[in-house]
Amino acid sequence: MALELKQQLRLTQQLVMTPQLQQAIKLLQMNRLELVNVVQQELEENPVLEEALEGDDEPAATGIESSEAAGEPAGASPEPSAEPAGEPAEEREPTDAEKIADIDWQNYMDAYPQTGMREQRDDEDRPSFEANLTRRTTLSEHLHWQLKLLSYPIEEEVAAAFIIGNLDDRGYLLATVEEVARHAGVSEEVVERALIRVQDLDPVGVGARDLRECMKLQIHALGIDDEIVHRIVDECFDALIRRDFRGVARQLGIGIDAVSAAAKVIGTLEPRPGRAFGGDEPIYIIPDIYVYKVGDELHIVLNDDGLPRLRISSLYRDVLARGSDMPKDTKTYVHDKVRSALWLIKSIHQRQRTIYKVMQSIIKYQSDFFDKGINHLKPLNLRDVADDIEMHESTVSRVTTNKYVNCPQGIFELKYFFNSGINRVHGDAVASESVKDRIGRLIRSEDARRPLSDQRIAEMLKVANIDIARRTVTKYRESLNILSSTKRREVG
Repeated sequence: MALELKQQLRLTQQLVMTPQLQQAIKLLQMNRLELVNVVQQELEENPVLEEALEGDDEPAATGIESSEAAGEPAGASPEPSAEPAGEPAEEREPTDAEKIADIDWQNYMDAYPQTGMREQRDDEDRPSFEANLTRRTTLSEHLHWQLKLLSYPIEEEVAAAFIIGNLDDRGYLLATVEEVARHAGVSEEVVERALIRVQDLDPVGVGARDLRECMKLQIHALGIDDEIVHRIVDECFDALIRRDFRGVARQLGIGIDAVSAAAKVIGTLEPRPGRAFGGDEPIYIIPDIYVYKVGDELHIVLNDDGLPRLRISSLYRDVLARGSDMPKDTKTYVHDKVRSALWLIKSIHQRQRTIYKVMQSIIKYQSDFFDKGINHLKPLNLRDVADDIEMHESTVSRVTTNKYVNCPQGIFELKYFFNSGINRVHGDAVASESVKDRIGRLIRSEDARRPLSDQRIAEMLKVANIDIARRTVTKYRESLNILSSTKRREVG
């Protein structure tokens, strides 16, 4: 079979992700704080962009209602007016364009340094007081600080340092005495003495190797001399964890009321001594959207607080107006920077408009929620909103990611309004979040001595016209971080 070369024409369609489109998609899925950081970075890197200060006459290039001139820089000013009739030519002030014409563009950065050109920010734009606070002390630092205040033999100090280094976030010792002794290069007797010294430090219960030992350390430190409490921890601790009060009473040969009283005392102890020093730093939510109810209408306000109002620098607009007086490299550089700035401003405009439209559509479908509360939340999916605002479903997904709305019912993530439906026995479906809220209220109002089982909750919901299976109740209860009925039961 002979090989031969042929030329063929083929017409295909291919989606090309331009850098501008990638930037627009990236901006769309950012929350407000991330967008502020990106804008601040662009202000530092792009000399064409500038922040419109309060009191400026030129319109800024942010906000959903800002106008956009096609092909023109946002906030472009009209050409300088002609010289007034009768005014002597030698007395008139030179125009900005004439001033710029005298600039040596080859050595512009040396002749006109950029530092100090932007005005000092107001107090409202300064970082908050919380942002200037130092980080909180860790458990390891807190324990080492206490060790420095005490006088130990050098071997015990070394062993104590290894013990502290092997504590987890809860304050429990993960390594065995033998392992600590081997790595510290000391005897096991020294490690045992060092462990006792560490367990005497604050917080009470730190350095325990299991929950039982943690409880015993706290009982000893607090001076609890109740014999039943000591016996339960020593002999029936596993049954107590299962809340098998009757089994504990039979094993110890005491009344169930005495077991219940002792369990309440044990329940006041801290099972995680390192809780106060562990965990992530708190993250404060700043809403991207505010929804206000004025009369019978809901009004949407985008949160632009702290977001710089961008515009194209008048200096560079005049540079482009006198393009013939510039070197070619300078003109090309300014054109590229202006094009990049305009695209950023356009992308921010598009982002704001898209968020506004999505929120309008959510209010349209969930108007009863904003008026009456969570029990009136309706099933909703991304396609419903996408079809309503005539956008793609992926666009709606990006808009609703990591963005929050402050409304009369509280602060909610936009994803909160999109949930599946649970069928009713008769009538339309009900939102899953409404069912979760109803399950939570049923459990909170239950009799602690006779807690509701998942099957009983499913039966009560069916009476309330909600068709739900027991396993679905279990899934929703666990998502609410609520224990099972067996572990919620109280005796006495």
